[in-house]
Amino acid sequence: MRMAALGVHVFTALGAGIGLIALLEAAREHWANMFAWLGVALVIDAVDGPLARKFDVARLQPNWSGDLLDLVVDFVTYVFVPAYAIITASGMVLPLAAPLLGIGIVTSSALYFADRRMKSADNHFRGFPALWNVAAFYLFLLRPSPELATLAVVILIALTFAPFHVLHPIRVVRLRWLTLWLLAAGAALAAYAIACDFAVGIPVTTGLCAIAAYIFGSDALIRKLKSFKA
Repeated sequence: MRMAALGVHVFTALGAGIGLIALLEAAREHWANMFAWLGVALVIDAVDGPLARKFDVARLQPNWSGDLLDLVVDFVTYVFVPAYAIITASGMVLPLAAPLLGIGIVTSSALYFADRRMKSADNHFRGFPALWNVAAFYLFLLRPSPELATLAVVILIALTFAPFHVLHPIRVVRLRWLTLWLLAAGAALAAYAIACDFAVGIPVTTGLCAIAAYIFGSDALIRKLKSFKA
């Protein structure tokens, strides 16, 4: 059981290796491949928590902090690799602003990861939760002008510290059944978009944008409706 528990830590740490492969694909400008590897890292991140609880990793392997290891790997795959993609992809953002945007992304995300208030009592994220892999995906999907993309990145950096809530798609209990169905649909649509190298039609793009709007805006909408009822 101790070896199995150690294996869970190794499995989590493997996400950093997957992040390196994604970075190598980004350096070659194989963007679809990069997102495919980041998707693998997402699967590891989704699975390692239940595995850690199943094998009682915290008790059997207390010398390694699973929480800290998870944050290290998440910073690589959620922040560093997509930040590199955003600032190096040809024509994505304004060239003069790219280095500053990259610094802003990694600095704000490092502060966010260290913030003990990053989750609310009801398991929502507080502020933009440094999901730069998701932000990068939508920039590649929508391909806005460099001016709009630059503005979007600046806004997301600022929203990292804003007092609003973003839905955690797994841990928030309210409407979890709907969230999980939408998450599965979003994963399928995203995989299709990556397989097509983002050359998808309006229905796929609209569906992905609607799911993102639900994740990022559902809590604010529900709070607003409750205030009207009150």
